[in-house]
Amino acid sequence: MTAHMPPPALAPASLAGFVERARARLAVDPPVSGEAARGDHDLTPEFRALVDARPVRAAAVLVPVVARPVPTVLLTLRASNLPSHPGQIAFPGGKIEPEDDGPLGAALREAQEEIGLDPALVSPLGYLDAYLTRTGFRIVPVVATVEPDFGLTLNPGEVDEAFEVPLEFLMTPANHQRHSRETEGLRRTFHAMAYEKRFIWGVTAGILRNLYERMYG
Repeated sequence: MTAHMPPPALAPASLAGFVERARARLAVDPPVSGEAARGDHDLTPEFRALVDARPVRAAAVLVPVVARPVPTVLLTLRASNLPSHPGQIAFPGGKIEPEDDGPLGAALREAQEEIGLDPALVSPLGYLDAYLTRTGFRIVPVVATVEPDFGLTLNPGEVDEAFEVPLEFLMTPANHQRHSRETEGLRRTFHAMAYEKRFIWGVTAGILRNLYERMYG
């Protein structure tokens, strides 16, 4: 089943416009534990009971907006041999370790480890709402701009590919879909965005939808 979302708001016309909105609309500080979170339960409320029954693990992702005249979002294709979510499109990120300087430190470290992104080229803009996954991760998304002259070195154990998608495409609600499938005995409904041969869905699409709602909704 596929259903398109309602059509509001304008997509970003320029990098400067996006940065201005981000500084006005994103949270300056990361969401704290206990605050209401977005998540897989947004469209499938039954998942909240699954999440509440599992220990919550803290994680962070980088939402890297490449500072081109026509801005893009840098995404990864997870390695096909990974034990969880192989071959899915994702943001750079992972678990927050004790030695990390909070979600920002974790997101920068993971981006460097996964794709070789130099933290010196990253300029944080703010935080989205935490995102709870049905598997028990509480993900804090860090939105940032990335200087376009970056060079990447992919970690083959984690990432098969890195690529860019126009920010305007991702922030245009006509490109937002809802799909459904059976998961853990439930009919799961999730956000999705199809760009050329890429199918962005699940947590990644949910975070992008939250970015749209915070910035342009």
